[in-house]
Amino acid sequence: MIRYALACGGGHEFEGWFSASGDYDDQADRGLLSCPVCDTREVRKQIMAPALSGANKRDVADNPAAMRTMMAEAMSRVRAHVESNFDYVGDKFATEARAIHQGKAEERGIYGEASATEVKALVADGVPIAPLPPEPPKKTEVN
Repeated sequence: MIRYALACGGGHEFEGWFSASGDYDDQADRGLLSCPVCDTREVRKQIMAPALSGANKRDVADNPAAMRTMMAEAMSRVRAHVESNFDYVGDKFATEARAIHQGKAEERGIYGEASATEVKALVADGVPIAPLPPEPPKKTEVN
């Protein structure tokens, strides 16, 4: 069986299973494929990473230290992306996030600091925010 990641013209993503690689093309050509959400026949394959199985996946799942390392690296990449691509607004984060949410400031990605009280108020008001992953430890602080 071959699994393909599929998407429809409406942006819904789903997967399909086929006996052979040519089965997708055959069914698509005959109009037999449809989106399970909106039923459109405009279905296309998406780019997918190959699903690899083997020792590496099991080794990480069974090794808490390896899992922590993998998670720390992922969080570090997220933080680096935010710091490189978003505007730092310092302690004005709550004010600026609210202004963007209300359409009073330019729509853009921001990051900064906010008190626990400010964070609770933003969440209560429906302002979409998320905590930034912590900074990775300095090389001098790691054994």
